[in-house]
Amino acid sequence: MGFDLGEFAVSCHVGNVSDFLDGCDRFYEFLIETNRTMNLTRITEKEEFRIKHVADSLAIAREFPEFATEKFIVADVGCGAGFPSLILALAFPQLRVTAIDSTGKKTAFVERAAELLHLRNIEVVHGRGCELNRRREFRGRFDVVTARAVGPAPVVFLEVPEFVKRQTGRFIFYKTPSQAQEDLEALLVAGRKYPSFEWRAGREFELPCDAGRRVFVYSVRREERKTSGGGEKSSDSGLQNPRR
Repeated sequence: MGFDLGEFAVSCHVGNVSDFLDGCDRFYEFLIETNRTMNLTRITEKEEFRIKHVADSLAIAREFPEFATEKFIVADVGCGAGFPSLILALAFPQLRVTAIDSTGKKTAFVERAAELLHLRNIEVVHGRGCELNRRREFRGRFDVVTARAVGPAPVVFLEVPEFVKRQTGRFIFYKTPSQAQEDLEALLVAGRKYPSFEWRAGREFELPCDAGRRVFVYSVRREERKTSGGGEKSSDSGLQNPRR
């Protein structure tokens, strides 16, 4: 039996699964059509696209269920072809997503895809993170900064440390277990310049159909305190530690 994206979407707390699946199908067709003339992805089979692009992007909401309910302002740094930015904007209309990439062809593609999918909750920005980090309109703007398949977490973090809201903003990075171990060690060094952040790794999990193991590396604020339930939560952000 093939992979059931609808069932996976339910496990990630997607509300309107039918519309989400329809949007994913339209996105896939547009991606494959554009990929014939632009190198956007090596993943061209539909089921592989659903697993390695869609499910992988969507998994953040299974590990951090607040993505399905909170009105987070999210930055996707190095958005590439729109993973996870387009998937999150499609799945959770209450989010406000900013997709950022330094390659103009990629941001143009994401912008066209967003128009095709009638997404009004995504903004596309062409620029380098380190340059945007110095601009006033990006400083302290985001509840969550994420990045997937774009480079080591310490590099991304040090490019955009001012993006997040000062008391409640967090970073959440998509990683493989081996990447997470290496990045956590480097983040301990990189984080000395920003001592308000602590860095942790969530639980390891398997993508559907044995497509690989994943883990999220994420920041927490040092001033946060444990709740009676054993999780940690900022009173303002609504973002908790991932499930164990």
